[in-house]
Amino acid sequence: MSDRSRIHPAGQESGRSPECHDRFDARQGKGSHGRLYYGERFTTVKDRKKEIGPGLLQKMLADLGLSRNDLEE
Repeated sequence: MSDRSRIHPAGQESGRSPECHDRFDARQGKGSHGRLYYGERFTTVKDRKKEIGPGLLQKMLADLGLSRNDLEE
C-alpha cells in the first residue's frame, strides 16, 4: 500500500478507529501547499509533487504526533 492511499480527501474518513480521522485539505494552503490533518493535529504539506527531506519529514511527523515506525505499520 502506498503512503498516498492512506490519505483521504477532505470529508472522507480512513475507515480506521472512530477516534482517528485523517484527511488532506488542498484549500488550506497557497499554490501547491495543503494541510494534512490527523485527529486534532495538522501539518502543512509543501509541493506534493516533490520529495521532502528527512528533516522536514521529521518535523511534519512531530506536528502530527507520529513516528517513522507509525508509517510502516
